[in-house]
Amino acid sequence: MNQTLKHKIFSFIKKPLIIAVLFFVFTLIEIYWAMGSFSDKPSSACLDCSFFDDAYLMTLFSTVFLSIVFLALSFIKNSTLKVILQLLILISVWFFWNYTIFVDRESSWSTYLFKEEIMYTLEFSFLPISILSLVTIFTLNYISRKL
Repeated sequence: MNQTLKHKIFSFIKKPLIIAVLFFVFTLIEIYWAMGSFSDKPSSACLDCSFFDDAYLMTLFSTVFLSIVFLALSFIKNSTLKVILQLLILISVWFFWNYTIFVDRESSWSTYLFKEEIMYTLEFSFLPISILSLVTIFTLNYISRKL
């Protein structure tokens, strides 16, 4: 294969690949940081499923979804609007997964109201999501400018 063709293919897939790896790593870290205290509790949906299996699948789904959405958002020229949308989408996805884990591994075994589930999820998720979402968006935009 021609060296220039290899270089063109690599430079074409480099940005999406780096974005996907970034989302994968930070999502996995966020899930373990926020919901790791439930890792020893059984899943109500699948008694044989480990916390790692759930976190890994959630991370894979998030990586694909967020990579596609963020590549589409890269066409927005207004950088402030783009960063706000990126933060809102990332926070929403991560909070959804944290809520899912909380319901699956904690509240389904007890009697929580919906409002209590949201509040407990927010309590466990606030710090990890706040810190990691800012770091992720900063890193993503820094890398995107360099590429």
